[in-house]
Amino acid sequence: MNRLKNKFSKEPILIISGILAFISCFFVFPDKKYIDYINFRTLVLLFCLMAVTAGLKKAGAFDYVSHQLISSASHARRAVTLLTIFSFLLSMFVTNDVALVTMVPLTLIVLNSVSESTIIISLVEETIAANLGSMLTPFGNPQNLFLSSTYDISFVDFIKLTALYTILSFIIIMLQMFLIKNEPLRSLDKESSLSDIINIDLKSIIIYSVLFIIAILSILRILNYWILLCIILLFFTVYDFKLLKEVNYSLLLSFLFFFILIGNLGRIDAIYEILKKMIEGREVITSILCSQVMSNVPCAILLSGFTDKGKELIIGTNLGGLGTLIASMASVITFQLYIKKKGAHPLRYIAVFTILNLVDLAILLALFFIIR
Repeated sequence: MNRLKNKFSKEPILIISGILAFISCFFVFPDKKYIDYINFRTLVLLFCLMAVTAGLKKAGAFDYVSHQLISSASHARRAVTLLTIFSFLLSMFVTNDVALVTMVPLTLIVLNSVSESTIIISLVEETIAANLGSMLTPFGNPQNLFLSSTYDISFVDFIKLTALYTILSFIIIMLQMFLIKNEPLRSLDKESSLSDIINIDLKSIIIYSVLFIIAILSILRILNYWILLCIILLFFTVYDFKLLKEVNYSLLLSFLFFFILIGNLGRIDAIYEILKKMIEGREVITSILCSQVMSNVPCAILLSGFTDKGKELIIGTNLGGLGTLIASMASVITFQLYIKKKGAHPLRYIAVFTILNLVDLAILLALFFIIR
């Protein structure tokens, strides 16, 4: 029983999606049409990107760059500003989840001598930066990859759609840096602690960078995604097979379960018509509200089965990553890492997180109503 509780707390989306998919199979019995539910392109590209970014992380690429950025910072505001900017930019290329898994532990080391309120605001802003920075590109987060693939939105069109929101997001985040107290850092402790986690493998960084470029070619539809999968599997089999353990298979399996669920719901006429009418003309608002209770990735998959307005879903699910702690599962990563810290204040963190997220969401939603 305890093992089941631990599993549920770590992978709630996987378990819920699996249960719902299983139940839906009683209403639409498995047949040949099930195979048409699955967006193999999304699954393959997501797997390949996660594998390659795991390689880059292991090689020390992200830690090295972030270390170089803040090595000369003597005060909290400057250090956090640099780390936040890097999180914002990094998430555009390696997803918001990877950006936060990389940056949050480093941030906690850098800020080990400042007040708890400064640490909390810094982590919240870093999380917001990762979620909003990832909005820019079709590979910045899982929902973007899925929606751009499902609705066949080109790279250029995707950037045109999200660029203005991303620019405003960056301005908001930079202004909020003034919320951080300009406390001094203990540079000696910072340097010695950071040096312990920096381990650079230049050869691997070059190799994984090449693989990342190949993956981008596939996202741009220049290279067939099945060919990309063969390249990735062959490479990791020969070079570092153990690294494939770092891939988030729970996320891939959750996608698969949601594909089955949405496919089955789409074949139940009464449910399909009800959901379609509920969403029609309200795609962005529906996406934002839906994300608050079930996270933006499953929300994107769910709503895509009932509307052809892919661009609206992209805006809605990306803005919907702001708000509650579970609106984006990347935000949960930061929270889980923070509460492991000695002297953590979970309730204070959630309060600050919610307030700042709702403020930013309101500003960006106002932009949507102005330009739509």
